[in-house]
Amino acid sequence: MRNRILIIGGIIVVIIAGFILLSMNKAQRPALETKQGGSPLSQSALLAQAKELEAKGQLMAAKKAYQELVNNFSGSSDIMNWQKKTEDLGIRLLFSPVLTPKSIAYEIKPGDSLAKIAREFKTTPELITKSNNISGDKIFPGKKIKVWNAPLNIVVDKSQNILMLKSDDEIIKTYPVSTGTNNSTPTGTFKVVNKLQNPTWFKAGTVVPSGSSDNVLGTRWLGFDLPGYGIHGTVDPQNLGKQVTQGCVRMANTDVEELYIIIPVGTEVAIVD
Repeated sequence: MRNRILIIGGIIVVIIAGFILLSMNKAQRPALETKQGGSPLSQSALLAQAKELEAKGQLMAAKKAYQELVNNFSGSSDIMNWQKKTEDLGIRLLFSPVLTPKSIAYEIKPGDSLAKIAREFKTTPELITKSNNISGDKIFPGKKIKVWNAPLNIVVDKSQNILMLKSDDEIIKTYPVSTGTNNSTPTGTFKVVNKLQNPTWFKAGTVVPSGSSDNVLGTRWLGFDLPGYGIHGTVDPQNLGKQVTQGCVRMANTDVEELYIIIPVGTEVAIVD
């Protein structure tokens, strides 16, 4: 009788352990599910999953789901919407405290400043403050903050009048731009050497202040190592997507302000036909 009780007790222990392991395995599964047998989800099921993950605030998993839609259903008429979703989620992640494979948790040291940390990791103080919800420029030793630490670069495609913000081979976001009349925007590889907020425009010996309707530079300037050329905002947003500038790359003010936060001085810019 005693042996039977021991056997039954052992069976119960095994069953409980099995349930515990099953629960642990389920918790550790990736957010993206597949059908039984490992076959991929249908388009509608994957889209529903992507929307659910986004609604729950699981931005990395949602971004991955939208990217799978782009990769697996390239013939769909919705592919551009999915690509835009992927990019929008990428920017939301970039500007959030959520750690990603291209960022680190950095512990602030005595003597650190936002500018010093930004220089060390080749990022910007503005991106550090925005992604960590820091107001002002005061930081405190011992606190951990998110810091982007992957290289960024820009590609401007004149044939499509688009600017692509990239990290390695990943497109983080695509922006519409205007380029030079008669294909006058120079091609080649350049570097951003200066950044200005609310720039003054010097036109034929006259000074056009920031905020003037005659100041074509808009709200931000990202100057190249080719004097006189750069990326800037606009007072003429209706002509984005056209070749209408004097040679610079022109963006919507909201877009160039976003780009200004993200890219540091030294960022490479490739302009192609």
